[in-house]
Amino acid sequence: MLGRSYRALSVGIVSVVLLIAFEATAVGTAMPVAARELDGISAYGFAFSAYFTTSLFGMVLAGQWSDLRGPLGSLTTGIGAFAVGLLLSGTAGVMGLFVLGRAVQGLGGGMVIVALYVVVGRAYPERLQPAIMAAFAAGWVLPTVVGPLAAGAVTEHLGWRWVFVGIPVLVVLPLVLALPQIRRRASGPVEGSAGESAREPTEAPAAAVSFDRRRIRLAFGISLGAGLLQYAAQDLRWLSLVPALAGVGLLVPAVLGLLPRGTYRAVRGLPSVVLLRGLAAGAFVGAEAFMPLMLVTQRGLSPTQAGFSLAVSGGSWALGSWVQSRARVEPYRERLMTVGMVLVAVAIAVVPSVLIETVPVWTVPVAWAFGCFGMGLVISSTSVLLLKLSVPDQAGTNSAALQISDGLSNALLLAAGGAAFAALGGGAVGHAATTAAGAASHPEAFAAVFLPMVGVALVGAWVTTRLRVDTERY
Repeated sequence: MLGRSYRALSVGIVSVVLLIAFEATAVGTAMPVAARELDGISAYGFAFSAYFTTSLFGMVLAGQWSDLRGPLGSLTTGIGAFAVGLLLSGTAGVMGLFVLGRAVQGLGGGMVIVALYVVVGRAYPERLQPAIMAAFAAGWVLPTVVGPLAAGAVTEHLGWRWVFVGIPVLVVLPLVLALPQIRRRASGPVEGSAGESAREPTEAPAAAVSFDRRRIRLAFGISLGAGLLQYAAQDLRWLSLVPALAGVGLLVPAVLGLLPRGTYRAVRGLPSVVLLRGLAAGAFVGAEAFMPLMLVTQRGLSPTQAGFSLAVSGGSWALGSWVQSRARVEPYRERLMTVGMVLVAVAIAVVPSVLIETVPVWTVPVAWAFGCFGMGLVISSTSVLLLKLSVPDQAGTNSAALQISDGLSNALLLAAGGAAFAALGGGAVGHAATTAAGAASHPEAFAAVFLPMVGVALVGAWVTTRLRVDTERY
């Protein structure tokens, strides 16, 4: 993939993944300072979940756009939206504008990730596709290790805004390298042979030249419904029942239409694989989002020190992914996934123990290393099982369902965690003195976030017992 023919394209698209990964891991470190400065601690969870909510719509839109007209338009539009969202958040003077920026950023991020996968399918021959996908995965490891530490240093010495406004400038060089190659190798509405040079797009059948309006409506419904639920969760008044009920009314038919039948009944096989992906991702992200805030406000750590608690995740996650990829463990994959979910549950349960002053702070990175190892076992395995259980012409649709389950669970569980956090006085931690841990201590607010996520992870451990199916493919 680094040969002369593919070098510019490979370096360009992997660099885009690298920068997106760095931003994703850096935000968690800068967010406590940003939320406190903008007097928006009560909307802390909303700032995270807004990204995942709009990314759901972006994924579906980008998938159809890429199939009809090639990935170039979707990729450039997505990167543009991602950059605009970063600038909005980085220059925000109030928390509302900051959350809006996160939402615009999520729309772009959802479009970019889908478009990049289409580029890989169209531009690279089959023999090189595993290598470029491995490079994508590797692109997350370094930012996961370095990102929180670098973001903590930038936040302390330059200010949290530079974590957001600096990244759009860095994306320019990868785009200059990649876009000409994408235009030559992967443009147009027809699916060319992998690795071939571009050829003139042929006339598409009439049925294939327009978007699937039903799926677009469902995608819009799932994003709007999740957004309404998040809004209701952040405004805990009786009047908030109106947007909450409206959100549920939009979400239910959208989820039923976009996810495999039987997903939320944990039907054996593919539905349980899709459900497990959401449970694992939602529990993990819902807990991880509040870790830096807890360490900064309750134990008096600096943003850099708090970021170190997340820095261990890249290596142990990669180790878990490597273990599940070994051929000798294939007969035991479902058991490994059970072990992985139990590790995630135990890690989430141990992390809030640092709310007790006598528990050493290093408990957090140690526990999180085990949790990330478990996530490496589970998340990679869900992708493997999904492809194994999918008939070839449904692999794309099923992969989209897996990502939707992931993003929707993140959004809803972050909203639920944010609501519990705010209801138990979590907003007051924003007024804690930076030099005295616990000046406005509300440990029960953090416990209300972490403990339900333990329950979600344990449900995921049960779902791992329903993954195996002997013959049925979807």
